[in-house]
Amino acid sequence: MTDLRTGAVDGAKTYDLGHAAAEMDRLTVQAAVMAPITRRLFEEAGIGSGMRILDIGSGAGDVAILLADLVGPAGEVVGSDRAPEALKVARTRIEALGLGNVTFREGDPGEMAFDRPFDACVGRYILMFLADPATMLRSLAHHVRPGGVMAFHEVDWDGARSVPPVPTFDRCCAWLSETWRRVGADPRMGMNLHAAFLAAGLPAPSLRLEAIIGGAADDPQRLLVTSEIVRSMVSTIERVGVATAAQVDVDTLSERLLDELRRSGGVIAGRSEIGAWCRL
Repeated sequence: MTDLRTGAVDGAKTYDLGHAAAEMDRLTVQAAVMAPITRRLFEEAGIGSGMRILDIGSGAGDVAILLADLVGPAGEVVGSDRAPEALKVARTRIEALGLGNVTFREGDPGEMAFDRPFDACVGRYILMFLADPATMLRSLAHHVRPGGVMAFHEVDWDGARSVPPVPTFDRCCAWLSETWRRVGADPRMGMNLHAAFLAAGLPAPSLRLEAIIGGAADDPQRLLVTSEIVRSMVSTIERVGVATAAQVDVDTLSERLLDELRRSGGVIAGRSEIGAWCRL
């Protein structure tokens, strides 16, 4: 049915970031920045020690690693992804960390069969790439026991802003939001989680919203999440006609952003990080 990362099969939207080594590295850096937000979501949703969790769209395994710590040695994490190259990276990382409570399966989790139900099904930055998120949520809910948890973390790019304006940052956000729209992804999936849960026949979810915010004195790694996505997306940004490579100028992009932020004396707030969860 769906290829959560490549969009190569009907039902999924295009995931234009790919799975090259540089992109896997970028995702790992982003995951380190976003991990506290995702962790708070999962903890508030009730995910904890001893639980059995299904992680969809595992990619390089960052969410699975976070979950392995939450559920502990008595718990179990089963990750899934349609991209074998991403799962190869994930399995290598899990082995290096010695995490015996994490395994991965290649394929579409909505169509997989499992020997027993899960206590929770989770995903991060996955539903925005699906043509029909509600149908996927409905399928995934069948893998979760009664009383179990459905918890998903998505973004809303319309939440990004700078005060006073930091033009390079604002342009990066606009480029990305429009590019996602043109390739068929949903840059506002975070705000659409509530509707997707209801359309899937799930209970109305609880919601939480956070954002990465900071000024020039903050950790550059946190501030440059957006410009690094632009770096990975520049060929797609140009291909769909949002901006030219010369306009983006990736070689100076991060430096320009930080310089403008320093001169403005203000702050930038990244896209809204929105979590939704319910019990079945």
